[in-house]
Amino acid sequence: MQPPARSALARAQRSAVHLELRDGYMLDDPGYIAWREGHRLDPADKGSWWGGWHDVVSQAVARGVVVRRARIVSEPISDYVRYEYDGTFANIAAGEDVRWLPRRRAKDLLVPGTDLWVFDEETVLFHYFTGDGQLAEDGREYVSDPALAKRCADAFEAVWQRAVPHDEYRPA
Repeated sequence: MQPPARSALARAQRSAVHLELRDGYMLDDPGYIAWREGHRLDPADKGSWWGGWHDVVSQAVARGVVVRRARIVSEPISDYVRYEYDGTFANIAAGEDVRWLPRRRAKDLLVPGTDLWVFDEETVLFHYFTGDGQLAEDGREYVSDPALAKRCADAFEAVWQRAVPHDEYRPA
């Protein structure tokens, strides 16, 4: 399997955008299971939730990389999306800007068929998931194609312009 997004983000120089399209990912994730059992992260206890991903994001942002994440979600939101919503403070603390777009408001947008990252508007990392939300065995594909990267970046921008900033989004 190709390396995860953190490898490409560590090399990014200008921008990294992430488009998420699913209402559930890896439902066997221990963090998600703990959340379903009532555990909530304490924003004041940074040591309990800050991890390697947050380090890579904050280092990229310190280099001047703009890191944005847009999530297209069904409403009412799934338990998994509520889990993501509850933990988004950690993404923001690391330096990401996050927005949410209810799926009904995306009906006239043309978006790629799978989750993706676009790095520096040059490289796209596609993520392929199984039907039950697991990352497929060959679930990461990097494509260095400026024309494709531009189309994916343009699709992201269309979502971004319509999406609601995290601090304003109230999940249904």
